[in-house]
Amino acid sequence: MSEFDEYRPPQEPRRRRGGKKRRRGRVGAGAQDGSKEERMAEDFEFSSYYGKPVVKAPPWEWPIGGYLFLGGVAGGSAMLAAGAQATGNAPLKRSTRLTAFSAASVGSVFLVLDLGRPERLLNMFRVFKVTSPMSIGSWILGSFASAAALPAVVEADALVGGVLPKPLRRLLDKAAGPAGAVAGVLGGPLAGYTAVLLANTSNPTWNDAKKHLPYVFVSSASAAASGAAMVFTPVENAGAARVLGITAAATDLAATRVMEANMEPEPLRPLHEGTPGKLMKASEALIAAGGVGTAIASVTKSRAVSVVSGLALLAGSACTRFGVLNAGLEAVKDPATSIGPQKRRAEARRQAEGLTHSTVTSG
Repeated sequence: MSEFDEYRPPQEPRRRRGGKKRRRGRVGAGAQDGSKEERMAEDFEFSSYYGKPVVKAPPWEWPIGGYLFLGGVAGGSAMLAAGAQATGNAPLKRSTRLTAFSAASVGSVFLVLDLGRPERLLNMFRVFKVTSPMSIGSWILGSFASAAALPAVVEADALVGGVLPKPLRRLLDKAAGPAGAVAGVLGGPLAGYTAVLLANTSNPTWNDAKKHLPYVFVSSASAAASGAAMVFTPVENAGAARVLGITAAATDLAATRVMEANMEPEPLRPLHEGTPGKLMKASEALIAAGGVGTAIASVTKSRAVSVVSGLALLAGSACTRFGVLNAGLEAVKDPATSIGPQKRRAEARRQAEGLTHSTVTSG
C-alpha cells in the first residue's frame, strides 16, 4: 500500500459477468444540494506535505547553540580587548584576550561535534564564496582564532610567571599588538555572522527575522562579553566592561522587541511558546536583571554584585541564542508558519493587481 492509497476513495468490488447489472440513474438525479452525493475524501487538516514538513528541518542540535553563544562571547571579548589595549588597561586586556581565544576554541569544538568528524571542518575552507554566509563565516572563524591565539599565548605566559624562552617571548610581544587589533576587527563579524547564516535559510522564523536578528545577536554578544569581563576582571579595572554591559542590555531588550514587532504572527509564535518561549522569557529577565545589577555595581564598586550581574548577562545571552535556535527547530513542525504569510502575500498581490479571482502564487 503506497502513501497515497489512504487518500483514495474506497472502490466497490467488480461484479462477475452475467450478474445483475447496477442500474444507473440519469445525470443530475438525486438531491440538487449534493446531500446524496458520495463523499470522495474525509475531512482533514493540512499538517504536512505528503507526509513531509513544508520546510525541511535544519540538521542542527544543541552543539550549534553552544557555538552560537561562544562565538558571540569570543567576538565581543576581542573587541573589548582591543579597546583595553588602546587605553592601556592591562587587567582588562588580559582577561578579555584569554576569554576571546578560549571561547573561540571551545566553540570550534562544539562545531566539530555537530559536524561529526573533524575533517569536515577543514573541508569548509576549500573554497571562499562571497555569496555564502557559511563560507564567509568559516573564514572569519579561522582568521579570528589564528589572530586571537598570539595575544592569548602572551597573556597566559605572563599569568604563569613567564615560562617561554626570552627570544620567543619578545617576538610574541611584538606580534601580539597587531594580532589583537586584527582579532578586534574580526570580532564584530564573528558575533553577528551566525544571525545572517540562520536568516539566509528557508526556515520561516529565522527568515522572517532576517532584518533585525543580526542586531539582536550583536547586542547579545556584547552583553555576554561584558558579563565575562566583569566576572574575570578586578572591579576597579572593569569600568569599560560595565559601560558596555549597561548599553548592551538596553540594546538587546530593544532590538528583541523591534524584531518581534516586525514579524508575522505565525513565524513569531514559536518564539513565545514551548521551550523556546521559556528561553526567550528567561533571556529577557536575565538581561534586564544583569543590566540593572551592572548599573548598581558601577556605583557601589561591589565585586559580588559585579560578578552576579556578569553571570546574569552571560546566562541571558545564552538563553537568547538557544531560544532562537530552538524556535527555528519548532517552526518547521507547523505548516502554518510557512503557509500563513504566503497566503497573505498572495492575497495582497491579488488585490494590488485588481484581480477578482483566486490565484495560485508563491510567496
